[in-house]
Amino acid sequence: MHSYSASVIDRPSHSYPLKPLALVLIIVVTAAAAALGAVASIAAPEFYLSLNRPEWAPPPNVFGPVWSVLYLLMAIGAWIVVRVEGWERAKPALILYALQLAANALWTWLFFAWQSGLGAFTDIVVLLFLIVATIAAFTRAHKLAGLLLLPYLAWVSFATALTWAMWNANPAAL
Repeated sequence: MHSYSASVIDRPSHSYPLKPLALVLIIVVTAAAAALGAVASIAAPEFYLSLNRPEWAPPPNVFGPVWSVLYLLMAIGAWIVVRVEGWERAKPALILYALQLAANALWTWLFFAWQSGLGAFTDIVVLLFLIVATIAAFTRAHKLAGLLLLPYLAWVSFATALTWAMWNANPAAL
């Protein structure tokens, strides 16, 4: 059984050297996906507040901090996979990671920029499946890598319910 101390990540069971550039690259790719989504959400707070929202919908200022933490956890999880598996063996997990990043960024465009409730809901359901697949792939590489994505899965599950509720409460706007 793995101990989840830094030493497990620093000295993986495979003999791959420490790859600090891998962490930088993964953070850059993750931040680029986040930035792509952020471009679509420049006017998101105003649009979000103009919609009929369920009582349990968070205020707009919650989303930025939550997503910042989630993207950081996701990037660390991906880095652990690369550290443990090496780039070549990590490729299937990293492809899933990239696909879920793309679906994540697309949701923001669908919901806020293009105001497509059906498109946003369809995308977020696909995103949920991609996150589950990514968690499974990350967990096979290292349990901690998969565990780091569980808050993301929880938040996107919540966001799926919120997307559904807002789409149904705002048929003229979405």
